[in-house]
Amino acid sequence: MTYFTKIVDVITEYYQVPLAEPLGDATHGIHTHFELPVVKIKLEDGYEGVGYTYTGGVGGRAICAMIEHDLRPFLIGRDASCVEKIWEEMNWHIHYVGRGGIASFAISAVDIALWDIRAKRAGMPLYKLLGGHSDSTNCYAGAIDLNFTKERLLENIKSYLSQGFTAVKIKLGQPTLAEDIDRVAAVRELIGPNIDFMVDANMKWSVEKAIKATKELAKYNLLWLEEPTIPDDYEGYKRISREGELAIAAGENLHTVYEFQNMIARGKIDFPQPDASNIGGITGWLKVANLAYAHNLPVCTHGMQELHVSLMAAIPHASYMEVHSFPIDQYTTRPLVMKDGRAVAPDIAGTGVEFNWELLKDYRRTF
Repeated sequence: MTYFTKIVDVITEYYQVPLAEPLGDATHGIHTHFELPVVKIKLEDGYEGVGYTYTGGVGGRAICAMIEHDLRPFLIGRDASCVEKIWEEMNWHIHYVGRGGIASFAISAVDIALWDIRAKRAGMPLYKLLGGHSDSTNCYAGAIDLNFTKERLLENIKSYLSQGFTAVKIKLGQPTLAEDIDRVAAVRELIGPNIDFMVDANMKWSVEKAIKATKELAKYNLLWLEEPTIPDDYEGYKRISREGELAIAAGENLHTVYEFQNMIARGKIDFPQPDASNIGGITGWLKVANLAYAHNLPVCTHGMQELHVSLMAAIPHASYMEVHSFPIDQYTTRPLVMKDGRAVAPDIAGTGVEFNWELLKDYRRTF
């Protein structure tokens, strides 16, 4: 049987999507919008796959330019069914100028589009194609709320509980640790003892401050402390894990599988958090998930809930999927579905992420 799986076109689009309100964290400041680079890959037999990545507002045009000028000519004429081969070759094609960083975002968007095609051709939803361990996953509401007053913070947490979430996360990194502790105490009092509660410092602290913070935060029964310090300091993470009193999560700023290998083996983190938007797409995400499995660690995610729900449902060692404050899923034909506090994977052939182009059309920009 002959399959006409040759790539005949690669179309790149760029969107700037405004947020409903300004959102702040300890390192990146105030977010007013997110960027959405989109890739559409067309095959000679008529199949089309859609992939994408996102940013917090910076670098999106550079990602699109790399796809358009460096990856598109490289991809035309290749066999789209060889997803892992293309992934490897894309990495080496732009390796000299991009080990991680913008290159990983660009590769991610292309890889997701190729997996969309693979799943559509197989006639299977992504979660089943990747293993089908479950059709849903545990999830938590991940707020970007450092700029909120305490009153606004608590209102936001109440809204999450009213939506059925059974786990929540807030940002840390106020001018003083005492202010952070006060906010954590207020949230724990609000949610009670049975709601899982995570906190995220967004790389704000020194190693010493992070260790001190864990000792003060431990009494609030937190599931994890996320990104207490910069992602490059593996030895610092090891100290925080060993000398501190909280489980540690990290991963959204690790953009190669080798960085995850170092963070797991040297940094001794408890909850690796790969993001398919910047780890090399679905192929890269699966490599990190398998690495975590080999180290007997659960996998979590960062952002991109509309796609990650299928990845997390597919594997046996999923912990918590983040439902991010960048609501990409609200611009799709199927916003995230929740049942009994769990996120439900889409049951259609492909990745299940189908954008509502009518909702996005006013936010398209040139790159």
